[in-house]
Amino acid sequence: MQPRTLVTRAGLPEPVAGAPILPGPAFASAFHAPGEPPDSPYTYGRYHNPTWTYYERALTELEGGPALAFSSGMAAVSAVFGAVLRPGETLVMPSDCYHAVRLLASGYLAEMGIQVRQAPTAGNAQAQQLAGARLLWLETPSNPELEVCDIALLADLAHQHGALVAVDNTTATPLGQQPLALGADFSVAADTKALVGHTDLLLGHVAVRDPDWLEKLGAWRTQTGAIPGPMEVWLAHRSLPTLDVRLERQCANAIAIARFLNTQAGVSLVRYPGLPDDPSHTLASRQMQYYGPLVSFSLANQEQADKFLSACRLVYQMTSYGGIHTTAERRARWGGDAVPPGFIRLSAGLEDIDDLLSDLAQALERIK
Repeated sequence: MQPRTLVTRAGLPEPVAGAPILPGPAFASAFHAPGEPPDSPYTYGRYHNPTWTYYERALTELEGGPALAFSSGMAAVSAVFGAVLRPGETLVMPSDCYHAVRLLASGYLAEMGIQVRQAPTAGNAQAQQLAGARLLWLETPSNPELEVCDIALLADLAHQHGALVAVDNTTATPLGQQPLALGADFSVAADTKALVGHTDLLLGHVAVRDPDWLEKLGAWRTQTGAIPGPMEVWLAHRSLPTLDVRLERQCANAIAIARFLNTQAGVSLVRYPGLPDDPSHTLASRQMQYYGPLVSFSLANQEQADKFLSACRLVYQMTSYGGIHTTAERRARWGGDAVPPGFIRLSAGLEDIDDLLSDLAQALERIK
């Protein structure tokens, strides 16, 4: 079954006369459970929920390995760190990955006695840091600078050193990139972003190659209470069937925007892995099926970037990304990323591309 068909069917139960295609959310903290707990498929809401079951089956089919849902992307990240790493062990990670992940590593993990080594995503720089490592964390494309690393190469090198490999696949989604098939042990995502794509909920997941890790991640989720709400999970599952058509339009818009920006005076550092002349394009074209909705570029300074964003009529100023509406922000306002003051991260939505390009053009004209 082709991915664009699979995504419309993933996780759904077999048809039953009179039943809905996707059963509604199960709101329950406790379930009828006479006798011994193993005799009941569901007992208590912190352990399991039938709504999770359907969604996790869908994720399993899309990722190519068993999956668990979490309350947010950072909850999923924390579960991998918590299940894998112990005091005295070493984590290798990108120096340019999502800022919150770096904060967790350099703060809590370091305080717990875990050694953290960082190296840039570009050029597969983590390969030089693997000696003695327990876990290699990758993010490709990186957020927000859109650098790409070679998952298969780094996974092979990490395994030679006895390290496990986790890939933050948030930007690409399972339809755009398959980390487990490329050799990773964990595929992690903030489903909040492009996977669900409606800017209306927080959710995350982890998929694994080795089912033994699913049990350990499940224990972490149960014991820490990092569980998703049934309504959020149901909404996410309802949104999955449109993932392919959303990504197709978003990526088409993203590359058109990137091409347009490359022609504009005063715009620099345009990055999009789908551009043939992008430094990451050759590698990205080997391991990605979709290049994602994100485009990054820089204007001369903070003042120009803020004026440009305020002048846009169809581009919402918001953090996060991957939704059906085009959004953008001056990323340096948050701190923590080594980007210029005028650096903008734009997430292409589903609007008509002619309208988007006209809007960007008039906003750029306003800052001249």
